[in-house]
Amino acid sequence: QVQLVESGGGSVQAGDSLRLSCVDSGRTFSNYDMGWFRQAPGKEREFVSAIRMSNYERHYADSVKGRFSISRDNAKNTVYLRMNSLKPEDTAVYYCAAGAVTDNNYYTPIPYNYWGQGTRVTVSS
Repeated sequence: QVQLVESGGGSVQAGDSLRLSCVDSGRTFSNYDMGWFRQAPGKEREFVSAIRMSNYERHYADSVKGRFSISRDNAKNTVYLRMNSLKPEDTAVYYCAAGAVTDNNYYTPIPYNYWGQGTRVTVSS
């Protein structure tokens, strides 16, 4: 079964970079579209980025486009989120998700059936 574990979070200064990793302990990683979401204290969960399973098409929220980069290594059952030029508003718990995207609904939580426990990112000014 799918089990997602995120890592790589931490406390950094504005302008710094981090790379988050999400490892699937299952053996069907290549069959899933993968997404990253985040939830800041007192706010709703929001979409960050996604990468498709078939053609590696990438999607980004407007707030992170140009700063964040998503990638996947199916051989390692891992999806990454490289975060550059971090801002205080990027502070949140970041969640990895796996599912099957249809109707271009990658920016909603609907297509994602599996979720990790999250890794915390804190960016100070």
